[in-house]
Amino acid sequence: MGIKEAVIYLDNEFNTYYAGQTINGRIEYVFDSPKKVRGIHVKFKGEAHTEWSESKQEEDTQGKTQTTDVMHTGNEEYFQISYYLLGNNSGGEIEIPAGKQVYNFTCALPPVLPSSFEGQYGYVRYTIKVTLDRPWKFDQETKIAFTVINPLDLNLNPSYKEPIHMQMEKTFCCFCCTSLPLSLDVRAPVSGYCPGQVIPIQIDVDNKSNVDLNLVKIFLRKVVTYRATTPSTVTKKAKEVILTIQQGPVPAGSTNHWNITMEVPPLPPSNLVNCSIIDLDYDLKVEGEVSGMHFNMKDKKYITIGTVPLIGMSGQSVPSAPPPDFGANNQPAILPVSPGQPSQPSIVPSAPDGNTAPGAWVVPGTAPGQPPFQSLYPTLTEPVYKESPYTARTIQDRGDSNYVTIAGPPKFAPYYPTYAAVQPPPLPQ
Repeated sequence: MGIKEAVIYLDNEFNTYYAGQTINGRIEYVFDSPKKVRGIHVKFKGEAHTEWSESKQEEDTQGKTQTTDVMHTGNEEYFQISYYLLGNNSGGEIEIPAGKQVYNFTCALPPVLPSSFEGQYGYVRYTIKVTLDRPWKFDQETKIAFTVINPLDLNLNPSYKEPIHMQMEKTFCCFCCTSLPLSLDVRAPVSGYCPGQVIPIQIDVDNKSNVDLNLVKIFLRKVVTYRATTPSTVTKKAKEVILTIQQGPVPAGSTNHWNITMEVPPLPPSNLVNCSIIDLDYDLKVEGEVSGMHFNMKDKKYITIGTVPLIGMSGQSVPSAPPPDFGANNQPAILPVSPGQPSQPSIVPSAPDGNTAPGAWVVPGTAPGQPPFQSLYPTLTEPVYKESPYTARTIQDRGDSNYVTIAGPPKFAPYYPTYAAVQPPPLPQ
């Protein structure tokens, strides 16, 4: 074909945007000789997709059991915007000279979108695909994925400030007499946290029974419900342990107390608002493992993962200045960078007609270069954006040809805002 290079650059170091913001970027081609094309077009797409297969056993006409695999899928599209950066689909051929050629593009994201999510049986994904439209030959496609965040402000719902409290009690029967109780008490100060924050957990065990408590295990779990609509409407629930902490033992007749912490990794916010085929929840599950032939003690409580931490609760000091290592180098351009200072200075935001897009760096209703909610909370430190541990196997999808080149890392992972500097409130004494 003669394309030596095709690279997509966005105006944001981590390719991370809030719903409603404007994306500016460019594609850079290097051609080894002049090329005839019909045009170059860009397609922005936001969609959710679910997919898994299940085995089904049926008897055939001879009464033999046949196993068939049924593929369940669901799909939901949020937006699709495409236009030509050069030429059009009905015009004549255009010759592109050899060497390096740069084409700018821009796209305003819709204000209401679910957050990016990559899971075992589905995803919410946002992509940009630039196609070299060649008459009589295979089109050459270059594709990149980017992260969209739908803010979930934990301050807007009073239930996120409610403490978590799990109380379990168990008695054991032994030769017709019942033991005194084994009680397990687990507390956390609030129900809503952001990635980067630590969840302070208090564990109290009072073992008056005659049975040893071997271990107290605490799990932070992701609970995802995937919905498929083809060939019929079915759901699949997947529970995945994100973190585990354990303490113990507490022998019969003794007590123990632990204060532990769990740091929340870069996770997508709860609920995936506006996505109807994937539901995302998180819970804290507690299990008390007892010795012998007895059933374990179990309980769980939902927690909410947000993108704006709880602020100014009693007993909480909110830092008034960010820690020294927060800098424009390790932050997305949408946050700490002021207008006209993109993280890659060579990018000039431009509209499809080649003119500089007016105010492309500013989100409506915010100070330049800040997240949409930053003006509401002047004491809140800037978030640090970190890569999720959950990645896409590939961003090539059903609509792509075999001639698509994936720009960026081979396995795409969304970035989420983290707030290590903002402490959750202390446990009530």
